[in-house]
Amino acid sequence: MASLGAVPIAKVTGRLIKVTGLMLEAVGCRLLTGQRCLVETGSGEKIEAQTVGFHHDVAYLMPIRPASGLFSGARVWPIEGESQLKISDQWLGRVVNGLGEPIDGLGAFHGGETICLQGQSVNPMSRQPIREPLDVGVRAINSMLTVGKGQRMGLFAGSGVGKSVLLGMITRQTEADIVVVGLIGERGREVKEFIDHALGPEGLSRAIVIASPADESPLMRLRASQLCHRVAEHYRDQGKDVLLLMDSLTRFAMAQREIGLALGEPPATKGYPPSVFSMLPQLVERAGNSANPTGSMSAIYTVLTEGDDQQDPIADSARAILDGHIVLSRQLAESGHYPAIDVAQSISRTMPLVVSKEQVQDVMQFKQCYSRYQEVKELIPLGGYQPGNDPLMDTAVRVYPNLMDFLQQSQEEASSLDDSTQQLKTLIEEVNNG
Repeated sequence: MASLGAVPIAKVTGRLIKVTGLMLEAVGCRLLTGQRCLVETGSGEKIEAQTVGFHHDVAYLMPIRPASGLFSGARVWPIEGESQLKISDQWLGRVVNGLGEPIDGLGAFHGGETICLQGQSVNPMSRQPIREPLDVGVRAINSMLTVGKGQRMGLFAGSGVGKSVLLGMITRQTEADIVVVGLIGERGREVKEFIDHALGPEGLSRAIVIASPADESPLMRLRASQLCHRVAEHYRDQGKDVLLLMDSLTRFAMAQREIGLALGEPPATKGYPPSVFSMLPQLVERAGNSANPTGSMSAIYTVLTEGDDQQDPIADSARAILDGHIVLSRQLAESGHYPAIDVAQSISRTMPLVVSKEQVQDVMQFKQCYSRYQEVKELIPLGGYQPGNDPLMDTAVRVYPNLMDFLQQSQEEASSLDDSTQQLKTLIEEVNNG
């Protein structure tokens, strides 16, 4: 009887019956949605897959890594328990993939605290309110679009308008204990370039970079997105101020679109199935403050507006669930204006909670001058504008060059929160004094 404890218990295995594109179909074993499993290949290796759906007794699996060597009748082993990983301060300054494995060639991690990939949702009644501003080191954002600790902002931009450069500036200059950078679905070349040029050694020293390039499976891109949030949640719950930068939320939606369409979901808007619009708020709501009064988790998500269309379904959905949005203008970028932030289309919904009423009034006056100039901008070269008829318009035309100089900033320059506020105040005083 004593020897019975050493007898291995038989494990139920399934078998592979069909492979269609990225989707695998298996029968013969009980698999829960979201459960991981191992699939046998012709070479004897085992690849990890995840259950993404089922139909009757057929389970739909999707491999986490690119799969080859699969064959009909291959065995499928279910993996019990949730996805777990070990995290420690060894992660700082390192680059990992969606599985938490280092890909920078600097060696493996040893030890650490075991955490579950699926974090706990935060009760909305227990969240700490946003009370303090977050210094991101960019003058236009600090003064005109002040970010609060625990806020979730969207960075809306098309391709080639300085999105990655602005992210690098924010990463290097933000006053946060930990910076988590998620590079989701980007070109593999851009991962190395972002780390070497946009991030730099200074930014990388207190950052954790989680990269999942475009050539990886959609499931890996989803896992990398979830891992970004889980790592940021881990440090937030330890009482640290965390900044999460995810580039991009659109690639996350595209990854879920691939999975949804492969499962047979009907395309709803621009080819996106309904599951995409339910997963976006589930992911974004993991950011923000928790019940811990000392920690914070601020997040900036980039949203790719294809063709500079601000009414893109993902952009429109993200605008509704985020706490503000920063719009980068291609027209400003083409004119050499960097960062190409269009303050007229951008807004921070939590700014009135973290700045003084005087600063809010200064911002409103700045935007009034800015918008009035835009009304007459095209008439000035044609001689259609005659000064003296509208004093506010005359003021806007006179101070517009100063407004544009205020909004521009070089990559190496850092503008603190106090300096940005004081410069805005000085500028508005000059406007009022003529």
